[in-house]
Amino acid sequence: MTDVSIQSAPFDVADAIARLTRDLQGRAGAIVTFTGLCRDEGGRLTGLELEHYPGMAEEEIGRVVATARARWPLQGVRVIHRHGLVAPGDGIVLVVTASSHRVAAFEAASFLMDYLKTQAPFWKREHLADGTIGGWVEATQGDDAAAARWI
Repeated sequence: MTDVSIQSAPFDVADAIARLTRDLQGRAGAIVTFTGLCRDEGGRLTGLELEHYPGMAEEEIGRVVATARARWPLQGVRVIHRHGLVAPGDGIVLVVTASSHRVAAFEAASFLMDYLKTQAPFWKREHLADGTIGGWVEATQGDDAAAARWI
């Protein structure tokens, strides 16, 4: 089971886990979740604006989920990524992986997040506390190094 959503509305982490657990009907031995939150960067930001190309983003995330499923024995994957203006403390991305064993679920979740952070077709722009809109945010060298470990 694979489910990829790109949405403007907030997501419910507990509901996503419960739905995957219910759909797997006892086949998984481990479910790993990662929730990425919008930070206020020490009070500097009032939000983060995320843009994407509808259709293209879902297809690209689906492709990388297929890569993860080929690499690890996963019973289920759920990826939710927000777009629009996200406030500090709100979720931006949710990755849920399910496998028979924890190592595969952890590694697949980490792989997916490294990809989403560096390669997914999303653009982020900061909304600053002084009322101005900042520049587009680039992936960091640390993000790129994390993603490179999967090559």
